[in-house]
Amino acid sequence: MQAHIGRRLQQHFSELGPQERRVADFILAHLEDLAVYSAADLSRLSGVSKATVTRLFKRLGFDDFKAVKAHARQLRHYGVPLASNTETLENGVERFRRHAEREKNNLRHCLEGLTQGVFDAVVGALDEAPEVAVVGYRNSYPVALHLRQQLLQARAGVRLLPAPNQSLAEELIELDARALIVLIGFRRRPRLFETLIETLAHRQQRVLLIGDSTAAKYNDRVTWRLECALETISAFDSYASAMSLVSLLANAMLHRRLAQGRARIGEVTELYQELEELAP
Repeated sequence: MQAHIGRRLQQHFSELGPQERRVADFILAHLEDLAVYSAADLSRLSGVSKATVTRLFKRLGFDDFKAVKAHARQLRHYGVPLASNTETLENGVERFRRHAEREKNNLRHCLEGLTQGVFDAVVGALDEAPEVAVVGYRNSYPVALHLRQQLLQARAGVRLLPAPNQSLAEELIELDARALIVLIGFRRRPRLFETLIETLAHRQQRVLLIGDSTAAKYNDRVTWRLECALETISAFDSYASAMSLVSLLANAMLHRRLAQGRARIGEVTELYQELEELAP
């Protein structure tokens, strides 16, 4: 991926003329909206000529404004936070409404992408696998941790891999061939992630991949893939739909093994009390 346009502007800012700086200042304040502006919009809103806008983008290494818009869309698609000053000026109630609408759309996208057959197969694997290993890096880690914690209340043999600051090889070699690996892989994944996908496919391990749309390229190397939308009205991704999916999966698994699950939850609750781990 090309260097972030905001970074390019900052690197070249001292070289820009007064008119180009006006455009640069406007772009830096509205990075989130860059993909929806036209060259004419930038010219009008920053108070400079279209020739100045074109000259600035050429200086930054873009062939034309189409290339700029494609770059802006690519940045957001891959999860680069693009902050805009306009968000701070927006009425609070309207911001909350837009945020709620986006979250509803993300959840709808996630649930409409599920089919009963795939859902039942995934829940069955979570229930019946002799071991479940959950892996998540970077922003995927909190979702992986939460999934492990939810499953662990209803069944044994759920592990979070790797241990902090440890490697994966020793952990993977110990896994039962019938184990289920749950990979949480949202955008901006580390390079190791693709190698891990390839290795697990080579080992013919069952894999459930939970990720955003950028993980679709792994479809042919995993057993199941469930998709969560992360889009928000501002810079940072939202993982609300992912956490909702975790709740859906964990509850469905619990109801498949209701008697054993209830017994285990009761035993765990008794231990909480003995250890005085939780406040009343």
